[in-house]
Amino acid sequence: MRKHFNLSLSFLLAIILGFSACSPKVEESTEVIEESPAKFGGLALYTVRDAMGKDPKGTLKAVADAGYAYVEAAGYADGKFYGMEPLAFKSFLDSLGLEPKSTHMGGVTLDNADEQIAASKAAGFQYFVIPVPPMGMFTFGPDGMGMKGTPAELVSILKTIGEKCSAAGLKLLYHNHDFEFIAMKDGTILTDYILENTDPAHVNYQMDLFWVTKAGVDPLTYFEKYPGRFKAWHVKDMNDSSQFAPVGTGNIDFKRILAEKSKSGMEYYLVEQDNTFGLDPLEAIKISHAGLKEIGFK
Repeated sequence: MRKHFNLSLSFLLAIILGFSACSPKVEESTEVIEESPAKFGGLALYTVRDAMGKDPKGTLKAVADAGYAYVEAAGYADGKFYGMEPLAFKSFLDSLGLEPKSTHMGGVTLDNADEQIAASKAAGFQYFVIPVPPMGMFTFGPDGMGMKGTPAELVSILKTIGEKCSAAGLKLLYHNHDFEFIAMKDGTILTDYILENTDPAHVNYQMDLFWVTKAGVDPLTYFEKYPGRFKAWHVKDMNDSSQFAPVGTGNIDFKRILAEKSKSGMEYYLVEQDNTFGLDPLEAIKISHAGLKEIGFK
């Protein structure tokens, strides 16, 4: 019985091996699917403001195609963002895979703050940014940028709007230029005054790394002095003529600054270039995005 079983098993194996040998060989094929590069980083739409004014939807698509993951608006008027109702603006960004991260609201006043905050919230923004001293306090002339009124008056406005933002689920940030880091006639440094006289639960900073450098100040000094207060950065480079330049093409040591990200409190960052000096802004943002990657931003 055992012998018959062994013979039967041998016969079965022979049939299987023979069938395999006679069968046509099927080559395995592996389909290679190329994934699109992961998007990262943000763009301040002020950089492409002229294009946004002419073709906002086409420009936003170009921003997404350049690899950016989120944007900061700078075009609010008559209850709309770049001519789109807040919900429509959010919906279009969603269709492109772009996140509405923050919005510069330079026209905010104590009278219209509630309306602008509601619109920002409806559009999906998380941060409400005041780009300059509001309500007519900002000055600009041959001597550069500055402010009329007192630091105490500015802080009072920021506190009121900051508390309104917090109540609506938004975070208020104040964006600097150079004059906030330069001592006023009485010796007051506006940035210090703002940060020392506001509650971080309601008011924090969006540090523009170009302008703080332009003022002759080391950003790391402020990260050390006021840790956790700089929730956002504007990342723009400076060339040898102290002009705006695409990220990675100038002389600001972003790697050194990025190493102190945690101490600063940075939660997000945005490429911004106020003037591209003849270079197409849509080309400049591609150069900057490549620079971000080279530096180590994610």
